[in-house]
Amino acid sequence: MNFKLFFLCLMVSLIDCNAQSIPLYTGTYTDGDSQGIYQATFNTETGKLGHFKLAAKTQNPSYIAYSPNKKFIYAVGEGGEGTVSSFKVKENGTLEFLNTVSSNGGAPCHISINPAGDKAVVSNYVGGNVSLYEIKDDGTLNPAYQVFEYNTTKKTSHAHSAQFFKSNLFVSDLGMDALYIYILNNDGKTYDLVSSSSVSIQEKAGPRHFVITKDGNFIYNINEYASTITASKKEINGFLLIDHYSTLAKDYKGANSCADIHLSKNENYLYGSNRGENTIVVFKRNTLDGTLTQIQNIDVEGEWPRNFTIDPSGKFLLVANQKSNNISVFKINSENGTLSYLSSVKTPSPVCLMF
Repeated sequence: MNFKLFFLCLMVSLIDCNAQSIPLYTGTYTDGDSQGIYQATFNTETGKLGHFKLAAKTQNPSYIAYSPNKKFIYAVGEGGEGTVSSFKVKENGTLEFLNTVSSNGGAPCHISINPAGDKAVVSNYVGGNVSLYEIKDDGTLNPAYQVFEYNTTKKTSHAHSAQFFKSNLFVSDLGMDALYIYILNNDGKTYDLVSSSSVSIQEKAGPRHFVITKDGNFIYNINEYASTITASKKEINGFLLIDHYSTLAKDYKGANSCADIHLSKNENYLYGSNRGENTIVVFKRNTLDGTLTQIQNIDVEGEWPRNFTIDPSGKFLLVANQKSNNISVFKINSENGTLSYLSSVKTPSPVCLMF
């Protein structure tokens, strides 16, 4: 046997294996066994998930977000009066704490970063408002420079998610059954409200999260209370309703609360999570008119799928099952978008997954 050739092949194999392994960060609730944000490794060829370790000890990081260059991670602190924290990603994958600022409202539940990496937006569920932050070059956060308030004397706001898209900022408000659309001002910093009714949401539907197609022509809201997805198409003066689609199997009769929503990498399929039915619903998407056709509801092999994500390769979907303390891994069929279960890994109170 040529041992030099053997060891060379072995080294190449190990390098390839390491190249296929990427970090996965998990946000959690810390009222049980969890201590904060965890890091694991995920193999984008085999779908294997493992090597969990505590990356940062912090309270209730229920939603986390990367900076565009992946040098920093930002986390809400969903406890007490609400906080937002910044961390630097170290070479070993652990996180170095940088600073914390107020979220300006109770129970912050979502954070996202703009493509330039210099702004963050945080949604406060109990506070019913949304806060905007400047991010400095060193990754730290300045105190909020703009706060949008939504509570009225007649209705209680529950801001649940927000996203930057080109010069717009979109905010989904579960309590007000509204999707707010803002436009960036000439100062490049502040935003003005354009509309709170551009998307037709059913009353008491509870819009939670949403996705926008890459071209900005279609938007899909997942509604927590109604267990539906609202599909809308962009028009000159807003968005035109396409339809409301149930996320549940026809024979399911129990209680349910929808949570998260994502498009496949090629945008041909749409996925949503059902807490109660404990499934991921899969829709085939007509890319021309935006309509949806339900093709699968698959058991998440756990309980209460609050959040899920699709890996960068687009070949796998991972689900954070909050109440059963596990992350389930599914293979995505590249030909028809359906899911097949691969494996499950135990981890305390996972509620947000991020590649």
